[in-house]
Amino acid sequence: MNYRNNKELNTRMQRSGGFTLIEILVVMAIIAMLAVMVAPNLFRQQAGAMRDVARTEISTLEAALDIYRLDVGEYPDSLDGLIEDDTDRASWNGPYLRRSVPTDPWDNEYVYEANGREFTLLSYGADGMSGGEEDDADIGL
Repeated sequence: MNYRNNKELNTRMQRSGGFTLIEILVVMAIIAMLAVMVAPNLFRQQAGAMRDVARTEISTLEAALDIYRLDVGEYPDSLDGLIEDDTDRASWNGPYLRRSVPTDPWDNEYVYEANGREFTLLSYGADGMSGGEEDDADIGL
């Protein structure tokens, strides 16, 4: 190989050694457009998953409340009755939950009301307030 061919080879290698600024900008623009189209779908999926978690936790709490009622004869005044004996009855066979009473996926306490024979158990959703629509809707079984 002579000197001229070696110099041409070096020149070609230097020219094709990287991407041009325009090529990089085009790729970044394509990535940005994909992110704009995909991100809303991901957030919708997350909101749906959080609602599913709330329904699952409510179902678990309802099962624990039913077992409590079978043992004690009535539902507890608060969800804390599933963890600590609030009746001083020998028939209390708890704790009825392995851990403390969970909060909903939005870190709000579940809304529990009982009169001894019936109860309601709800999550107020993302906004933590009664009522609402979509992500803010109340969740219960």
